[in-house]
Amino acid sequence: MTFARRPLILAASGLLLPLPALAQARVATPPQTRGPFYPPTFPEDSDADLVRVRGAAAEAMGQVAHLRGHVRRMSGDPVAGALVEIWQCDAQGIYRHPRAPRTQAFDGNFQGYGRAATDARGAFAFRTLRPAPYPGRTPHIHVQVTPRDGAALVTQLYVAGEPLNARDGILNAIRDPAAQAAVTIPFVPADRIEAGALLAEAEILLG
Repeated sequence: MTFARRPLILAASGLLLPLPALAQARVATPPQTRGPFYPPTFPEDSDADLVRVRGAAAEAMGQVAHLRGHVRRMSGDPVAGALVEIWQCDAQGIYRHPRAPRTQAFDGNFQGYGRAATDARGAFAFRTLRPAPYPGRTPHIHVQVTPRDGAALVTQLYVAGEPLNARDGILNAIRDPAAQAAVTIPFVPADRIEAGALLAEAEILLG
């Protein structure tokens, strides 16, 4: 993961920085808009597997993506017991929300929203879909992290290498290239986890 690689890269380059300098080298996850489609009510099934709705006969349309990561302080300390929420459109680019365009055609086999608590290492994991575009936006996943002892961080995660990123106004409103890179993550093949699935790993640093 990005967090784990940075000290190794610095050491290999001969820049043996003291711990305070390493802490300054990290970039806090930038806040972003919650958007208009945060659910006003949560689906009955709100677990960390968004691809299979409890009681449904089939799984959601789209390519499965395992989203994993950690929530940490800028010091590197893990944030245990934080509530991590994600929400996104379905594979057709439709949100499950009463004000969303074409919401009546939303894939009923997709939760659209999920939540999980971080463990003692600050780790979280979701089974969801590679995000899809919709008019005016590049593919993205909304994330809200609420630690037990502080204010919530709302951000968005983007797909590295996605051509639509270059034209997305919300992503490009992040002017700091390092901060933009912090929320733009690779989605890589992960057949070892699940056939045909992708894996995306994110480090969320609370400033």
